[in-house]
Amino acid sequence: MCGHREGILLDLYNRLYKAFGPRHWWPADTPFEVAVGAILTQNTAWRNVKKAIGNLKEKGLLSPGGLHNLPISALAEHIRPSGYYNIKAKRLKHFLRFLYQEADGDLDRLMGRDLDRLRETLLSVNGIGPETADSILLYAGNKPTFVIDTYTKRILFRHRLLPEDVSYEEARSFFMDCLRPDVSMFNEYHALLVHLGHVFCVKTNPDCTRCPASGWNE
Repeated sequence: MCGHREGILLDLYNRLYKAFGPRHWWPADTPFEVAVGAILTQNTAWRNVKKAIGNLKEKGLLSPGGLHNLPISALAEHIRPSGYYNIKAKRLKHFLRFLYQEADGDLDRLMGRDLDRLRETLLSVNGIGPETADSILLYAGNKPTFVIDTYTKRILFRHRLLPEDVSYEEARSFFMDCLRPDVSMFNEYHALLVHLGHVFCVKTNPDCTRCPASGWNE
């Protein structure tokens, strides 16, 4: 069963890579910027996150110390373009408190821990759900964990690989159980699925005719 699934998943990956090429995701200058972006991108478009991160960079605040020492009201104003800025300011502060408590503000030190244990503790942080946690672990920490999002679930459901109401953990296990743990591939695969979902496999009126995954798995 797993061997068959591995073949299906690798075939899809190869089709998408051939069609789209490398996606160069996540766009950031530092791992900490990735972590901040993963929190800010919740429920908003990436273009809004870029504006918020640009504000923090302009003020020289995009570092663990800079954000940790910044009053939450000021942080909220700087990240206003990302939407839900008061909530996200609190979530960033929760993450920073966790980072300082666990690793004295050193993200590299934090990411040196075992993946499963680190993921479990990261998920205990208020405001850090599975998708955000896995994004931080994969893209900031170079940990071999697969990120699941709405696009991925939609694509797999439409190709009859997973039920529509599949849970996050079940969808993640679909990849994790049958693909070898490869940070580079997981990074690229997720980015390719996001691009496919954004351009072709949209929520309504998907462009199945021109989709590079059209006819795949049939």
